[in-house]
Amino acid sequence: MRVVVTGREGQVGRALAERASAAGVTVVTIGRPELDLERPETIGRAFAASRPDVVVNAAAYTAVDLAESEETVAVRVNAVGAGEIAAAARSLGLPLIQISTDYVFDGRLDRPYREDDATGPVSAYGRSKLAGEQAVAAATQDHAILRTAWVYSPFGRNFVRTMLRLGQERAEVSVVADQIGSPTSALDMADAVLAVARNLVSRPEDASLRGVFHMAAQGEASWAEVAEAVFADAVAGGCQPVNVRRIATADYPTPARRPANSRLDGRKLASAHGISLPQWRGSLAACVARLLTDERAGQGS
Repeated sequence: MRVVVTGREGQVGRALAERASAAGVTVVTIGRPELDLERPETIGRAFAASRPDVVVNAAAYTAVDLAESEETVAVRVNAVGAGEIAAAARSLGLPLIQISTDYVFDGRLDRPYREDDATGPVSAYGRSKLAGEQAVAAATQDHAILRTAWVYSPFGRNFVRTMLRLGQERAEVSVVADQIGSPTSALDMADAVLAVARNLVSRPEDASLRGVFHMAAQGEASWAEVAEAVFADAVAGGCQPVNVRRIATADYPTPARRPANSRLDGRKLASAHGISLPQWRGSLAACVARLLTDERAGQGS
């Protein structure tokens, strides 16, 4: 199976490229200049040249706070671009996997969100991603929209890497304790995305495999609890202890509002695709250990 992935520099794109060989899959990551969302005519050509069996759209505008002042740009990438990618996939007869987010919800529920719960984004980023879901669904029926949350990995910028960096600079770090979610490893996501891709390709007529699904780690935590876990793992790896000072969201104002509840219910994905992601705690420990090893080997990026 050949999978073409947009967003090759992002966490999910890099994780998919890394996990491909273990899954027996050929992953081709593409981006500019061969695929340029500002030039829609390049999309179909780039897909056709890659000869894929399935498309994964992991390209996104992810600067959540900056999107508050650049909503037009976020919409261009996350909504219009997603629709154009979906239309190109449909024209080539290819199933599409669209990566989406917990930010399509307002975070007010007192339980994990299900796929049929009402959306209500409270940020420009969330609005752009919800519009992307709608554009994909309008462009092609042969899609699986995978909402995830709190993604981290050994790659790029993310909360885990930020905590490790701050832990080298400070003895105490203040972290929000009244937002809860499902911290999700991009590497675990990659394994699951490739399994979904295989299902879509092998069962093209199975409508139960299409639609919206929640794909996040099992378990839940606040940001402060995630930080405490990062520092505990770092201490186990030989780093100095760091104290986490728990604060409220109101004590750390940001341009964009975040959902207070980002928990996602993954039972539909398990039922339809037979896929459940691991518990977050073990995957986080593995990520921290790898980051510490890479840093000591001078390979951090």
